[in-house]
Amino acid sequence: MSTTIDDAAALARRFVEGDERALAEIYGQWSSLVYSLALRSLGHATDAEDATQKVFVSAWRGREGFDPERASISAWLVGITRNTVADAHQARTRERHLAAQAAAVAPDEAAPSTELDVADRLLIADEIAQLDPVPRTVVHLAFYDDLTHTQIAERLDMPVGTVKSHIRRSLSRLRNRLEVSHGPAS
Repeated sequence: MSTTIDDAAALARRFVEGDERALAEIYGQWSSLVYSLALRSLGHATDAEDATQKVFVSAWRGREGFDPERASISAWLVGITRNTVADAHQARTRERHLAAQAAAVAPDEAAPSTELDVADRLLIADEIAQLDPVPRTVVHLAFYDDLTHTQIAERLDMPVGTVKSHIRRSLSRLRNRLEVSHGPAS
């Protein structure tokens, strides 16, 4: 039994000193434990594989901080695994939060085509120019400056409902004028 303890101590010493063969031995002995812990927590094989790699890279980079008097290599690796898995869960939470924000900003509705030819752009600009001054300003702020209804209301010092009404009526007028010019949209 003392041979096993002596072997573990020698392996730990070689590892701390930077012996890559010691790293390979440690990986061979403990990678399945690290992988199993990561897989149990993260639930996906790919994520568990990534976490296992990160654990051993972190262990190698931080090997000088390992003290075999305080803990065994396996206990030290389990601690690194816990931290790595916690970081993975935090990253997932951030990704979900960012995805939710992106979905709120860009709803699933199909975006209008930006591939308008020059003639269509000129026609639309001309039709907007024919609007009364206040509706023209509201439409310009909404579509060219990309302001929200609330931002337009604050900028023009008018109620949000009035802004929405100007936009709705202006779009209806533009649609009617464009249908007369080009026929009904299909």
